[in-house]
Amino acid sequence: MSPELGLEDFPTLKLKHAHIRDKKQLLRTINTILSDGCNSLQVVTDFDLTLTKQHVNGKNVLSSFGIFSKCKQLPESYAKESGRLYKKYRPIEIDHTLSIEEKIKAMTEWMIATEAILKGVPFDPKEIPEVSEMYGANLREGTKELFKKLYHAKVPVLVFSAGLGDVVESILRNQGVLFDNVKIISNFLKYKDGKLEGFQNERLIHVFNKNEYALEQDYFKVLERRKNVLLMGDTTGDASMVDGMVNANAVLKIGFLYDNVEDSLSSYMENFDIVLVDDQTMQVPTDILHRIL
Repeated sequence: MSPELGLEDFPTLKLKHAHIRDKKQLLRTINTILSDGCNSLQVVTDFDLTLTKQHVNGKNVLSSFGIFSKCKQLPESYAKESGRLYKKYRPIEIDHTLSIEEKIKAMTEWMIATEAILKGVPFDPKEIPEVSEMYGANLREGTKELFKKLYHAKVPVLVFSAGLGDVVESILRNQGVLFDNVKIISNFLKYKDGKLEGFQNERLIHVFNKNEYALEQDYFKVLERRKNVLLMGDTTGDASMVDGMVNANAVLKIGFLYDNVEDSLSSYMENFDIVLVDDQTMQVPTDILHRIL
């Protein structure tokens, strides 16, 4: 394998919707990852709107929390309040004009409020796999194939989600990609006496504190020799998921952008090496990694 691959070797990177921040730096990163091989690689990816499509024929795909809200056991008041919180906080999450401090404050409020409306609700967890199968079929095209290749190559995959871990886990299991090399860090439901008691994790995960949470969990210490990372996300907060990782070598960051493209593209370009605008596939990461998987 040549250590000096160029952009012409990656057809998907020449497509109009693929925006590259720094072509020379990108090629250095890619060549390092490929020359070091799969034994030095790990994948860190968001779930909602990253492993799943952002839309299907223009209709937005449900998030993991959105799928959970389809559970028939939940009172009408939960769906109503959950929808209200989404309308209030989602615009803040994707507003590129706000500071990171403002976003962190808002996302923390959102997660605390979400936990509060869950507490005390009678709930049988058996319904989660059912709604996950019914509404969670919209993985990006090529996700299953990429995960199978990563599994066979023994590349660790961290699915890092600020969504609902119970739904994330069910969807990956239903889709046949919850392999032994896949670990999920997310907000998982807690129960007491047949009722929801909030989340298991004391510190709630939102899109802008993932890095701090991963370091607290010592996740990356277990994989110290895997110094190269393919990172994928759909928010600028996802780009920092591996910041602070000790001895990281080559980190390739791919961002999927769909909402507010005109206003958001510049901030995505500052945070990701590659920004894919309205790409509902895994063509680019597969194109890059196929030489070692």
